[in-house]
Amino acid sequence: MSTEQKKVTVIGGGIAGLTAAWELSRLNMDVDIVEKNSFLGGHAIQFCCKATDECLQCGACSVEKMLKNVVNAPNINIHLSAEVDTVSKNGKFSVSLKQNTGDADKKKACDAGYDSDPAGCAALRGYSKNNAALEACDTAHQFDADAIVLASGFQPFDATRKSTYGYGTFRNVITGLEMEQNRRVNGSVLRPSDGKPPQKVAFIQCVGSRDERLGNLWCSKVCCPYALRTAETIKHDNPDAEITVFYMDIQNTGKNFPSFYDKCKADMSFVRNIPVDVYPMEDEQLRIRYVQEEDGVPEDAIFDLLVLSIGIMPGADNADLSDLLKIELNQDGFFASADQLNRTLTSENGIFIAGTAQGPKNIPSSMAHAGQAVCEVAKYLKGGK
Repeated sequence: MSTEQKKVTVIGGGIAGLTAAWELSRLNMDVDIVEKNSFLGGHAIQFCCKATDECLQCGACSVEKMLKNVVNAPNINIHLSAEVDTVSKNGKFSVSLKQNTGDADKKKACDAGYDSDPAGCAALRGYSKNNAALEACDTAHQFDADAIVLASGFQPFDATRKSTYGYGTFRNVITGLEMEQNRRVNGSVLRPSDGKPPQKVAFIQCVGSRDERLGNLWCSKVCCPYALRTAETIKHDNPDAEITVFYMDIQNTGKNFPSFYDKCKADMSFVRNIPVDVYPMEDEQLRIRYVQEEDGVPEDAIFDLLVLSIGIMPGADNADLSDLLKIELNQDGFFASADQLNRTLTSENGIFIAGTAQGPKNIPSSMAHAGQAVCEVAKYLKGGK
């Protein structure tokens, strides 16, 4: 059988799933994307462009480009608001779907009056205009596949688990993902309490990552880049804004990191300490208490906005997908690789991993990992194993 007749199912429509689907389609394979949400792009499509006077290489534009490619590809079938129900294998994989209808009524209301709540509706309808081309998606509930690419992504850390920061209680405490959504929808970062640009902003890094008490010992790899890049956009929009970054270590953000980091250090304050307590003040400002690194003396600082740089957690469906596909999870709850030198391979022939389903990655790394998975799919189908 020629590769032109091969069919591959991609589970997950985030950046890794989109990349895998597009690259597979370019190999003349038919692709089914199964996405449980009502839009494509996953978390990455919610990220804002962080360009100031120059591109800061955040990768957000790569997601838009890949989404447009996929939407316009004739041999990619898209199943939105759908989840994999059963998978069986008898030579080929037989995949059946079930509908995820939880947000259907809300989505209809947003379609009718999007402008009344653009941020809330974007979370249901999608943050990209390219998703508007998906009104008539494939409605098939069962199909065959010669291989499966698992690109089910991650879930953001639940910031309410760090209760002393007041997330969910104080309106001007937001997560890094909400900051991204805020800027993408509004064009700038605004205080939730009054819709005004903040003058004094604090970032707390490693919220949910590298935390022994929570058992999350891994670095999420994306928190430092998105925090520093967005902080630079805030300074670009308002040069008088005062920004403080509370951190343990700052992770490298790419090949131009040294010069970028030097600029950040000139534009904002860095405090090598992770605060514990946040208290409400007048005008919904926030008082943060921390310990000075030099002498261990406690100090207070007041801010208009606090951004919690939350990390990457294993997907909420990982345990179910592990049972369904008969592949293992690692000790952290991400999908385990069968080969340490090739982290797209699983213990089940014909099933491959792509992106953050395997572990924390940024956008370029997720796309590269998806590309590697496609190469392995092609090798597998050519060998007929």
